Amino acid sequence: MHPTDTHKSKLRKKLLATRAELGPAERAHKSLRILSALRSTPQWASAREVLLYMPIKNEVDIRPVLDELWGRGVRLLLPRCRPKEPGQMDIACVTASQELVPGMYGIQEPCPERCPTLEKCAPDVILVPGVGFDLTGARLGFGAGFYDRFLAGNCASNAIRFGLAYEFQLVEKFEADPWDVPMHAIITEDRIIWT
Repeated sequence: MHPTDTHKSKLRKKLLATRAELGPAERAHKSLRILSALRSTPQWASAREVLLYMPIKNEVDIRPVLDELWGRGVRLLLPRCRPKEPGQMDIACVTASQELVPGMYGIQEPCPERCPTLEKCAPDVILVPGVGFDLTGARLGFGAGFYDRFLAGNCASNAIRFGLAYEFQLVEKFEADPWDVPMHAIITEDRIIWT
């Protein structure tokens, strides 16, 4: 194992343990502050198509913006993991919360029968979860490469990428892999860091 892999593995374990300790009230409070900062950006205000994620394992809770986006007439996209293709995900358009069903890893995903996979998409904004981020915009995920592959593709090429994280998930610097796609900004409960 490469020394960088060992460092990332230890960092991932530490950050996940800290995140697991967040209580529901603290998580909700911090998440709402992060969403408030997100709403203050002109990119969010003008977005017509947004790719989000459904939170798991105490990730920043973006669910409060779902109804807001639908109310604004924004096209809301969500990922769906491919069951027999590890590390691959498809994108589907969701028009109501009733179209979400439990998918891989227990994540709420677009129902395959009601939300067909999109051949093309062009989100203006992508909200990206992460285990950790550094101040250059590099992202530390769970290690399966789902977002790395998607963010490197054509669908994501013109989007503003916002990494959403709690302040404790920020580290000064870690060694990014060559295939990592950096965030344009990291939003925490305390600040927005444009990279």
